[in-house]
Amino acid sequence: MSQEKYIGMDVHQATISVAVMDAGGKLIMECLLETKAATIVEFMEGLHGTLWLTFEEGTSAAWLYDLLKPHVSRLVVCDPRKNARLKDGNKSDRIDARKLAELLRTNQVKPVYHGEHGVRTLKELGRSYLTITKDVTRVMNRVKALYRSWAIPCAGTTVYAPRHRAEWLAKIAEPGVRVRAERLYQQLDLLQPVRLEARRELLVESHKHSAVKLVRQIPSMGPIRAALLVALLQTPHRFRTKRQLWAYIGFAVETHDSGEYRYVRGKLQPNRERITVRGLNNNHNNELKNLFKGAAISASTRPGPLRDFYVGLRKGCGRPWPVSPWHGRLPLSV
Repeated sequence: MSQEKYIGMDVHQATISVAVMDAGGKLIMECLLETKAATIVEFMEGLHGTLWLTFEEGTSAAWLYDLLKPHVSRLVVCDPRKNARLKDGNKSDRIDARKLAELLRTNQVKPVYHGEHGVRTLKELGRSYLTITKDVTRVMNRVKALYRSWAIPCAGTTVYAPRHRAEWLAKIAEPGVRVRAERLYQQLDLLQPVRLEARRELLVESHKHSAVKLVRQIPSMGPIRAALLVALLQTPHRFRTKRQLWAYIGFAVETHDSGEYRYVRGKLQPNRERITVRGLNNNHNNELKNLFKGAAISASTRPGPLRDFYVGLRKGCGRPWPVSPWHGRLPLSV
């Protein structure tokens, strides 16, 4: 008799709903656990046999993965966007746990990568830097949006400089709007030093990883891009082929086709009027795609071997220079 058990967990901040199935799909146990390490480990140690466990990617996924990995034979953190079955029919914590256990038993869960602990610190510092950079960019956009809303031209970067702020604030006649602009400048002054500190910490940590040094050898891959690439990608060995890596970055070409063949005079022939290419895949890591796009733009506009290669491609296509840097195949080559 098979001793395999398939465990589905629906994880929440205070509680975890658990469903346990055997190899035949029979529900053998259901329970509600408190979201505490000791309680969860005690429950897992009480189960016998070969344990397979799954739960969805979320806020507590990394903590749970590290906690439960030593106690099970296989642990799959699944992608909630791929679990369409959870959206069908009635929904509750107990039902979701049952469905997760069944999806795991039938091998229908799509895993999310967890497991590279050597770059955990670099990964967290990279996330911190990206988040703070987004906050700074958001405040800067709000500053310019405020001036534009009152028909005040604000091209360039002098609108952010502290030494020019009095001059810019004097252009706002409405007192309430001026106070609002001052508050935005205060936010900007607080965020910019934090961003510089996050950048410094990221660079210091990146020097500990030999992979960053290898990435730095690629033209247009500076210290920040190299550190973020290793932090976000962690390891290329998580992908079976390079095509999977392209899809993760967002450079995989999607095709949609239907009615591939037709009958002409009683003979089956391919339909030559088909248009199958529908662009690049939408399901990807946005941060990585922005990183490679920025590197490609730098490589195509600054002197260097990649720019010479890009210019050669443009001449071969018969298109005059300058053109948009996103024509051709440069992003796939960088």
